[in-house]
Amino acid sequence: MEHHHGQTERHQGWKTSRSTDLIFRGITAACAGLVLVVMAGIFVSLVWNSLPSIRHSGISFLFSKAWDPVSNEFGALSSIYGTLMSTAIAMLLAVPLSMVIALFLVELAPPKISYVVGSAIELLAAVPSIIYGMWGLFVFAPFMADNVQPLLSKYLGWLPLFQGPEMGIGMMTAGIILALMILPFVSTVMRDVFAMVPDVMKEAGYGMGATTWEVTKDVTIRYGIQGMIGACLLGLGRAIGETMAVTFVIGNSSDIFISLFEAGNSIASRLANEFAEASDPMYMSALMELGLVLFLMTFGLQVVTQLWLKRVKRKMGGDLL
Repeated sequence: MEHHHGQTERHQGWKTSRSTDLIFRGITAACAGLVLVVMAGIFVSLVWNSLPSIRHSGISFLFSKAWDPVSNEFGALSSIYGTLMSTAIAMLLAVPLSMVIALFLVELAPPKISYVVGSAIELLAAVPSIIYGMWGLFVFAPFMADNVQPLLSKYLGWLPLFQGPEMGIGMMTAGIILALMILPFVSTVMRDVFAMVPDVMKEAGYGMGATTWEVTKDVTIRYGIQGMIGACLLGLGRAIGETMAVTFVIGNSSDIFISLFEAGNSIASRLANEFAEASDPMYMSALMELGLVLFLMTFGLQVVTQLWLKRVKRKMGGDLL
């Protein structure tokens, strides 16, 4: 009798546990599905509101730099160029610097210094973007105009990238401000990734006579490559869609210049500058199509990066990832 009673209790416990698992699985699946629904809703909304502009301009919208709301001439080329250029500058500056900072904090710095510096970097992530923009306009842009741009023009002025008016605002300033904004996110994630590398793997490297640099290069970085790429994606997503900080310092020009000293515009800055004053339906639709282009650019970059990540994992070996 007691044996039968024990079996009944175990059976009920198993049923309860199974029901809990099913509920948990359903909740997690619903949350994951909600993300897809929201993304699909954003995409459909952007496409629907962009239809008048798509019918009006067609594919030429992507290859024209004209932007004249009075005559209903709209083109996204200058905004796409500004978005990609400012983001590229930010990533070229922020990613190597973030990697060096993360490696220093994990591999070289004493624990107390690592804690203090790491906390200070994390605090930078809490600074609102509009503060970066105001600081960039009133402090950093004059510094660029008075010191950095004249120096670059003097020694590298023979390159088209460093020719043009030394105003302080422009593509270079916007890229540097973006780099400062994404650096806390990228470096913090990279630091956590490097900290998760098993000590036994590094100790094995040291035991075989490897130097600190060799262990860092061949063990730490190889083991954490997937997390490093994730950190770069996080920074890329922040940089490519940043609005207020870029709006303050990029200059809002519809022309395309090779020089980094010249003013430009990004998709996000154009939307921030002009969305409130867009009263004409076609004008509004063109801005919505700009938003659609930004959405598709971000999605495309994510897809390309994931494909590249799979290639890296196959090349470096799944045992280190």
